[in-house]
Amino acid sequence: MKPRIAVLGCGYWGSNHIRTLKGLGALHAVSDVNLARAEGFASEQECLAIAPDDLFGREDVDAIVMALPPQFHAEFAIRAVENGKDVLVEKPIALTVPDAERSVQAAKDNRRVFMVGHVLRFHPAFEKLKALVDEGELGEIRYIHSHRLGLGKFHTENDALWDLAPHDLSMILALTGTEPLEVRGEGAALLDHLSDFAHLHMRFPNNLRSHLFASRLNPYRERRLTVVGEKAMAVFDDVEPWERKLAVYHHAVWQDSGQWAFTTNEPTYVGIEQGMPLTRELQHFIQCIETRAEPRTDGEEAIRVLRILTAGTVAHGRLAG
Repeated sequence: MKPRIAVLGCGYWGSNHIRTLKGLGALHAVSDVNLARAEGFASEQECLAIAPDDLFGREDVDAIVMALPPQFHAEFAIRAVENGKDVLVEKPIALTVPDAERSVQAAKDNRRVFMVGHVLRFHPAFEKLKALVDEGELGEIRYIHSHRLGLGKFHTENDALWDLAPHDLSMILALTGTEPLEVRGEGAALLDHLSDFAHLHMRFPNNLRSHLFASRLNPYRERRLTVVGEKAMAVFDDVEPWERKLAVYHHAVWQDSGQWAFTTNEPTYVGIEQGMPLTRELQHFIQCIETRAEPRTDGEEAIRVLRILTAGTVAHGRLAG
């Protein structure tokens, strides 16, 4: 019998969780401060609608997926684990590192599963990319850069960096296996006091460098992670069709008589299985609930991500209204 999971927060991303959990046979209830919205989803998906204040004490709820504005995640995650519920908390899990640390510690103290919604870690193309890196196919990794650009969405509490970068930081941390030694951030606020464009520059051990560019005010959409190794380079481009999402480039660069020379080669597209990352993420969450295993994207990783976001955030003065 699958665990009985409730989704708290029936907004855009919460609705995706609702439909996916329904398809997996694990959706038990939905909850939202807008009870009419919750009841609409409950009617559509044939599950219970429960008011948020009544959700945590329910004995018929085993776990809660939280897709709330991030300023509410820590409070409700702590409340959930203290009531014996396993949780999957969407990114970012909090707006401050201390709040995140309190959430994760509460889950440990109550022996609850605490998973974070870094959904791209479950993308088949990224899983294959990480396998190539782990197997040494690219050689020693020297540089990683990511671009996550588009138009919207706009939030009142978190900027482009906090909204868009957690996915890429999670992937970068998974590839490097360590935290950066240095973080430097740059940002530009065009609409209000929050960065619409954000850059992160990171230095890791062994002189590995990484750069991240996030924008919510860009005329075109880009979702690209590039890994540069000593033997080859790889690009995970989520805008491309499945057969072209993961490309490996076997370029070569060397010195000849004191001069640099290089050859370029056409990319080799790596075959990957197709699968929806959110489905795979929620399947992993269900498995962790059933086996009590530590999630791939656990609370400690989320804290590391928040440390980088905090170090790289650029403050802007509020624009005159």
